Amino acid sequence: MPEGRVRWGMALLLGLGVVISYFDRINMSVAALPLSQAYGLNGQQTGLLLSSYLWSYALMQIPVGALLDRFGVRRLLGGATFLWALATLATSAAPTLPTLILARVLLGVAEAPAFPGAAKAVSLWFPRQERGLATSAFDAAAKFSNVIGTPLVGAVVGWAGWRAGFWMTGLLTAAYGVLFWQRYRDPVDHPRLEASERAYIAAGGGQVEARAALPALASIRYLLAQRPVWGLMLGFGAYGYSFYMLISWLPTYLAETFHMDVLKSGLYTAVPWGVATVTDVVVGGWLVDRLIAQGHDATRVRKTLLAAGMLLGLAVVGAAFTHDPRVAVAWIAVALGGLAFAAPVGWSLPGLIAPPELVGTLGSLMNLANNAMGALSPIVTGWVYDKTGSFAMAFGVAGTILLLGVISYWTLLGPIQMLRSPIQEP
Repeated sequence: MPEGRVRWGMALLLGLGVVISYFDRINMSVAALPLSQAYGLNGQQTGLLLSSYLWSYALMQIPVGALLDRFGVRRLLGGATFLWALATLATSAAPTLPTLILARVLLGVAEAPAFPGAAKAVSLWFPRQERGLATSAFDAAAKFSNVIGTPLVGAVVGWAGWRAGFWMTGLLTAAYGVLFWQRYRDPVDHPRLEASERAYIAAGGGQVEARAALPALASIRYLLAQRPVWGLMLGFGAYGYSFYMLISWLPTYLAETFHMDVLKSGLYTAVPWGVATVTDVVVGGWLVDRLIAQGHDATRVRKTLLAAGMLLGLAVVGAAFTHDPRVAVAWIAVALGGLAFAAPVGWSLPGLIAPPELVGTLGSLMNLANNAMGALSPIVTGWVYDKTGSFAMAFGVAGTILLLGVISYWTLLGPIQMLRSPIQEP
């Protein structure tokens, strides 16, 4: 491994944080069926509860991006981790449906810096030629968390009830918060980063932490006036719709359609997420970096894999037309595998397109689109399921939105190159 390994330790630390953050998201998905039975919820009401943390998560993306660019990764992400531990523990103790929703809304506020912060950290710690694999280290963690999280939370919920699942994940989050605060530093502040590794990062285009030179609203207006930013937002919004449909409804879909208990649906759910973890790292990370290192056009490599992954996501429609759970899981594995390797490519783009002082803001705009569509997805899916009695139409809606996302990526994104800084604009 060239020139030291401190940067890869930072990547693993960020990835661990994403695993923990997704434990705090999927616990509601795993517990959705027993919880909805306890409160007498229909499909639309369950979808509303599943999406509730995404309302605040999406709305907080704009201020979070500005705060990241002004205060940095360690202070914002470190403090937020303790807040999301509190929100998860509060969920376990919520006595009524409104207080459950309130606790999930607080979770959305607390977790808002997670992905933009990780994307910004990668732009600081890694040269451009390693950002595919580095980005996949935290993006694949979102998929891997489902591999281990759904059966683990399912076992706890089946053994001790749905509230116990939230106690377990809340305590894990608090422990991670301590670890992150002790271990994470930006490259300029890291005491064990040797001069050779620091020079290697800088020579490869690793960004230096830069504070925003413009007010937050002026920075946002500047970015929204750029055509590639809209390609990024619309494309990632389409990805978010399907991703959150599956992360929210997959355990319930398997349990309701194939009459599984919570533990068995959790085990079946882990299979496609395992495939997604592998494709995220191997295709979205290693292969991207390898093809670009071999001299292939970087823009064409990234845009082709973005489009290919999104198109493979259409395989989710096939799950609606089978009565065999193994066939359904196979279709979903193909869909999630494709979406998974598109995601780290998408997450690498803010650090490649935005000026250094706007990486956090662009990452947050992209994540706003992703999670706004993600918040809509569980509600629409629940409504369609109530009206039709099956998930076929809901999967069809997701496929249509994915096609629109591919078109947006391919027509609006253009060459993947850094935008001019707004302070250099005439």
